[in-house]
Amino acid sequence: PQEAQLELDAMIGQLQQAPRTQYGVVQLAEDQIKALCRVARDTFLRQPTLLEVDAPINVMGDVHGQFPDLLRMFDAGGMPPDANYLMLGDYVDRGKQSIETICLLLAFKVKYPENFFMLRGNHECASITRIYGFYDECKRRYNIKLWKQFCDVFNCLPPAALIDNAIFCMHGGPSPELSNLDVIKNLPRPTDVP
Repeated sequence: PQEAQLELDAMIGQLQQAPRTQYGVVQLAEDQIKALCRVARDTFLRQPTLLEVDAPINVMGDVHGQFPDLLRMFDAGGMPPDANYLMLGDYVDRGKQSIETICLLLAFKVKYPENFFMLRGNHECASITRIYGFYDECKRRYNIKLWKQFCDVFNCLPPAALIDNAIFCMHGGPSPELSNLDVIKNLPRPTDVP
């Protein structure tokens, strides 16, 4: 079968029209989500494992599938590319709309790769999403194969960022074994969490 052409603007528009105060499921076309995953994966791999970003930038983390909250945060802070964002991970699991949440974030990343940045959190791995809800949501609304594609994208996310060469950002904090930033710069991707 031929791969679908990604209709990015239509996807972003569909997701941005969701209600801000209640859970309104946005059922995106599966072929569009697959196309988004393919393009997002390539986008992440073209950028370094240690992102170097400039202020001003909004920093946000632990959205956990709370899609109406995410939309309200963008309403308050400005939509990309009018505002720059560094997302600190944990986009999925626990909340009711992890698929909408991760799709909007990936779509912004693909459309605005130099204004919108995403780091990997501990929930961006197969073993955690299998337990805390994202696997079940993908299986219920689409299929397990789509969940695996998302996990493949998660394995390409960078782990850390440096804002203005002064503020070090990552999801859970640095390991005591981290001796210098070159260790992060040399991490291989794609990689699963050990």
